[in-house]
Amino acid sequence: MAEVNGVMMQYFHWYIPDDGSLWNEANKNAKELADAGITALWLPPAYKGIGGKSDVGYGVYDYYDLGEFDQKNSVRTKYGTKEEYIAAIKSLQSHGIQVYADAVLNHKMGADSAEVVKATPYPIDDRINPKGGLQEIKTYTHFHFPNRQKKYSDFEWHWYHFDGVDYNEYNKDDRSTVYLLENKSFDDYVALEKGNFAYLMGCDIDFQSKEVQDELLRWGKWYLDTTGVDGFRLDALKHISASFFPKWLKSLEEYVGKKLFVVGEYWSPNVNDLDWYIDWTGGMMSVFAVALHYNFHYASKGNGNYDMRRILEGTILQYRSQNAVSFVANHDSQALQALESVVEPWFTPLAYAIILLRREGYPCIFYPDYYGAEYEDYGRDGQKYKIIMPSHRWLIDKFLYVRKHYAHGEQYDYFDHPDRVGWTRLGNQQNPKAMAVLLSDQLGGTKWMEVGKPNAKFIDYTEHVKEPVYTNEWGWGEFKCNGGSVSVWIES
Repeated sequence: MAEVNGVMMQYFHWYIPDDGSLWNEANKNAKELADAGITALWLPPAYKGIGGKSDVGYGVYDYYDLGEFDQKNSVRTKYGTKEEYIAAIKSLQSHGIQVYADAVLNHKMGADSAEVVKATPYPIDDRINPKGGLQEIKTYTHFHFPNRQKKYSDFEWHWYHFDGVDYNEYNKDDRSTVYLLENKSFDDYVALEKGNFAYLMGCDIDFQSKEVQDELLRWGKWYLDTTGVDGFRLDALKHISASFFPKWLKSLEEYVGKKLFVVGEYWSPNVNDLDWYIDWTGGMMSVFAVALHYNFHYASKGNGNYDMRRILEGTILQYRSQNAVSFVANHDSQALQALESVVEPWFTPLAYAIILLRREGYPCIFYPDYYGAEYEDYGRDGQKYKIIMPSHRWLIDKFLYVRKHYAHGEQYDYFDHPDRVGWTRLGNQQNPKAMAVLLSDQLGGTKWMEVGKPNAKFIDYTEHVKEPVYTNEWGWGEFKCNGGSVSVWIES
């Protein structure tokens, strides 16, 4: 974690306007975010994608083009220019906010020219049993970036830097095949879905290639020199050989002479998968607490019938909290996206109370949960939908204030009722005042909880309950919350 009680924000979502304004917005909001209690920003992929100025950033074309070269019909990216990106990073850091870059190292898209090569076809959902023999294909795998003219790097990507592709010019309408390129194997130490989940999309980078390893290390050093970021969010780790990252991260940390914060997206609700990954990478990175997000999703859909005693069950926070980044939602889980698993707006404040006011994990706030968002897109059924994500900023700001000043010291849990659960924090020497949190997914009510402060007055900082609570001579209080709501009681 960046610091005691640090808070990260994912400063984008899938449907951010593609008007090139995000870097300038982050620059302008730096002081406001710092004052609110945000200590780090995860910014979206900053390099040119296949879709140019409308690309969210996960279809990487050129790692060295941060909005500087006229490529893919645009100089700027969706979020702005290279100069604006670097200015935003400097502004955020000057206000005490760390910046984490999004590194999408699994695949590339939008090659400049095609190459003819031999490959073995596999079904899209089975990477063990080929559906034919070695055959000649024509596929777009040569990236030579003519408009960058070798500035920063003269490395050109060819078919032999990849292990799989999903496009064959000779059979261009086929969407059911993955081609394993000649003399290649799918990477090892990856997720075992589909038999081997190394291939995800586009031109799948071959992490067993020495040339690829050397180039990605050169790029990492260039990126740190160029941008000065404080760490990385690593995309699609299920599909990348886990053996690559320990060496890569160690080399980068030695190069910059400091610890980099790194969080990896290994999208699995199975805590054993995450535990394995943390161990395999030597504890050098954190992972997102995916199971906790799904618990929030199911609780929000449960109509008050979710057993709140189990809200933390099966999550990495219970086992490896020092390596856990907790979150409520992200760009993949938001409505109409690939991993859609919406946390309903009524439950969102309860979820944020859990990630922001408990001791475990490094919490990450999602941009539209803070600022709100409206967008339209097509669902899997082919119908168009208008999505409205309300802003929860008023409450999140209150949670951030309480996190900074009251969420310290011993934590006592009261997860003993199917609807109402709570916990207290007793404070420490530097922040001696106590707090109590109570939330319910159904009926309101009260719960006796110990705060260690005899004969003290507590007020609900959320303003949901107006009457104060007074503790008894043993430091216990009968704290209250409303139905489907949360109350955060702080020592007055």
